[in-house]
Amino acid sequence: MTSQQMGLRIASLIFALVAIFHVIRLFRHTAVTVGSHVIPMGLSWAGLIVGGLLCLWMWRLSSAAR
Repeated sequence: MTSQQMGLRIASLIFALVAIFHVIRLFRHTAVTVGSHVIPMGLSWAGLIVGGLLCLWMWRLSSAAR
């Protein structure tokens, strides 16, 4: 495995963790507050989709990089 493949797989796992944390927030209905602003649940849906797509993209790139 090359260094590029390893880097892409690590990035993919990080994006997978982001997506998993968004799924957990959506199922547990956890409120997130930054300062005095409450972050809406819709952003977790967006984070789940973006994180999941980036995870798949990076993993596929790591498989193609040879």
